[in-house]
Amino acid sequence: MAGTSDIEKAADVLRAGGLVALPTETVYGLGANAEDPVAVSRTFQVKGRPPSHPLIVHIGGAELLDDWVQEVPARARLLAEHFWPGPLTLVLRRGRRVPLEATGGLETVAVRVPDHPVALALLSAFGGGVTAPSANRFGSVSPTTADDVRAELGDAVDFVLDGGPCEVGVESTIVDATGDIPTILRPGGVTREDLESVLGCPLAVPASSRIRVPGQHPSHYAPHAQVVLVQPEKVVTEAELAQELGHRVGAFLPAAFGDAEVKAHAVVRVPDSMAAYARGLYGFLRELDQRGCDIIVASLPAEAGLGLAIANRLRRAAGPRAAA
Repeated sequence: MAGTSDIEKAADVLRAGGLVALPTETVYGLGANAEDPVAVSRTFQVKGRPPSHPLIVHIGGAELLDDWVQEVPARARLLAEHFWPGPLTLVLRRGRRVPLEATGGLETVAVRVPDHPVALALLSAFGGGVTAPSANRFGSVSPTTADDVRAELGDAVDFVLDGGPCEVGVESTIVDATGDIPTILRPGGVTREDLESVLGCPLAVPASSRIRVPGQHPSHYAPHAQVVLVQPEKVVTEAELAQELGHRVGAFLPAAFGDAEVKAHAVVRVPDSMAAYARGLYGFLRELDQRGCDIIVASLPAEAGLGLAIANRLRRAAGPRAAA
């Protein structure tokens, strides 16, 4: 676990225009000084990320929000008060401190306060905002451990802060808070049900939006293996058929199957708890890649609670060929 000297060194790297991989409760981020256009641009280069895709600015507390945006509507402030620090990102009007390089050229900015002691300590020591997209190549599986970052990005990162495994495991929920009624642009670690409970109104989750946000690419969060989505009752049949056809199949076996045997190259038994599933999702995908699978057969969970975020990630991992 990163100590005080590591955090001070990381803050110095950020001040010098370098890149720091930092832990959050969701995934590890590739951090840069949010006010340094050159450092922010280097983030895009290292990830291979299109510069039109906006980044999330991480700040040290809800009380700092007004420093980074033009205005904070009452509903946005209510969400910040309830869910920060935590896996919620608010999209608001860009303040002057935020360069267009960080927003993909948009006049809106995505902001959040991470709920991880190492991330918060770094933000405090640094004294500014940090853009931190997931610390992986664009479109691939997000990292949830420091080792994942090192394996994926290697020396392209100037410093890696090890904060242990991420507790949530899927990215933050992104909410467009610029309008009268907030809209969920990306499901994530804060559930739609919890947001609706606080706001007292239903929230839409549109398939696309006028505001570009992370995770909207047709193929995202994807392993090297092809992800095939089927109905839950067909996972075993489809996995075994693909194995018979000569593929090295990895199967995500739903909890309802218990200890059932599957004739596949590798099997991941999906936790019954959606929190445990979300926490382990990216690790499961990486494991099946590392075991040499070329096809992963999975089904979507019920789209309630964290199941909505898991289903979103699996659909993006499957890409345009997603069948379910």
